[in-house]
Order: sequence, then C-alpha cells, then structure tokens
Amino acid sequence: MLDLAVLEPVDYLVVGHLTCDLTPAGARLGGTAAYAALTARALGLRVGIVTAWGAELPLDPLLGVPIATFPAESSTTFENVSTPQGRIQILHHVAPPLDYYHIPEAWRNAPIVHLAPVAQEVEPTLVRHFPSALLGLTLQGWLRAWDTHGRVYAAQWPEATFVLRQAGAAVLSLEDVAGDETRIEEMASSCPVLAVTEASLGARLYWHGDVRRFRPPTVLEVDATGAGDIFAAAFFARLYTTRDPWEAARFANQIAATSVTRPGLEGVPTPDEAESSMMEIL
Repeated sequence: MLDLAVLEPVDYLVVGHLTCDLTPAGARLGGTAAYAALTARALGLRVGIVTAWGAELPLDPLLGVPIATFPAESSTTFENVSTPQGRIQILHHVAPPLDYYHIPEAWRNAPIVHLAPVAQEVEPTLVRHFPSALLGLTLQGWLRAWDTHGRVYAAQWPEATFVLRQAGAAVLSLEDVAGDETRIEEMASSCPVLAVTEASLGARLYWHGDVRRFRPPTVLEVDATGAGDIFAAAFFARLYTTRDPWEAARFANQIAATSVTRPGLEGVPTPDEAESSMMEIL
C-alpha cells in the first residue's frame, strides 16, 4: 500500500484491476491497467494505477510505477482456453470494485484518466468526476459477463449511452461485441471518438460522423495478448498531445503491431520503439 500522503501528481491515471492470467506456461501478471500503464510510461508520462490486487504474483514488471492497491482475497483471474472453435475465456475470481474514493487525492486532477475495467469492476458513475481531463475508456470490462462456470460472453451494457457521452474517447475490440456492427454504430453515435480494434486487420476510427480504417504493418505475431490495451494507451496519450484522432490512431496502430511480436508484458513498447513509431507516421 502506498503512503498516500507523499504521492506526486501523475499525467496518466489508469483505474482497473491488475489480473492474474493463467497460461500454459504458468500464471502471469496482466490486465489493461498493467499494459496501459507501462505503455504510457514508455511514452514519457508519469503514471499511477488504482487497483485491487490479491498479491498472488509479484508486481516486479511494474517496478517504478506507483500503485494504489487495495486488498483483495483473490485477484481478478482469467484463463484463456484455445479450442477449434476459437478462444474460450474463463473468469475464476473477481477482485472488489473500484470507485472514486479509491483514487488518491493527488491523482484526481490527472490530465489523462483511463478507466480500464476488465470484469465490470469500475463504477460507471466515475465518468462524472473528471471534467477537465481527457477521459479515455476501454470498454471490454463493461461489455462482458460470465455464467456460473465463469465462462465469459459478450453482454448488454445498459449504461452505454450515459458513459460514452461523458468520454473524450473510447476503445473496444470487434471481439468485445461478438462482431455486432449494430452495437458499434450505436456506441459511435454516443461517443465523440470511438476506436474499434480488429486484431491483425488493424483498427477503425469513428469521429465527426466519419470512419477511417488503419492497417498495421506486417509482422510475425507471437502473442496478441494486451495489444488492444497498448493501442488504447498510445491512442489516448497521442490524442491528448495532438487533439488529432486520425494521427493518434495511426500512431497507436504502429505501437500495437510491434507489441504482438513478443509475449505478454514483454510486448509493451520501449521508449526507443515509441519514438521510432512516431517517426514512421510523420
């Protein structure tokens, strides 16, 4: 637990569960909060994470990133099972929810706030509390539910219109809505800037009634885990700097493509890779 009295302000605040991801090679640290925080740090931003964590794994990959972590009996824990019909995701545990009072006062005026639920843990009304920030949302955790066996499926989201109208920008994947284009169009009509990631096909971006597609460079894919989270952090950070969603999407697409060439959190860009990606789009 951090000493909240000595916390410094941050540039990029991310709120969401760090996760324990069960893989054939063993458990590893995951969650949008981890991928996004490390990406934002690689871009030169001061980062803070608000989460609930059960301490099953060391947080060594996040060394140097201040984390306001609240105790949990078990961390949010996912397992991805590959089948001939595609990926099945199992949710084994869910840590406690996160609300405004969990956020240290020193971090409440961060210029970029990223709400990053993975299992409905971020209270939707949090969107009301950051009127001066670029409020970026990754939607996957609000778009999924799970059955009594923990099997995750795409679900309805009653708060969608309310939440999206408060946002500066939002990111989701085609998988998050099981390919439902009608839902994507509905969300795009409510959100000022909406990015939809499409795995190896890159991403599309909705802005001012227009939609554009961004194709990634060809790379050898090793592990796509976290690529959408890395895209989101790069997108929000660049959008804040330039106020140009098209440029932000081009940059994020480059960063995300590089990430899939390495497994897990190793896919997070280095500062040199971030700079190189910037040069490639200029």
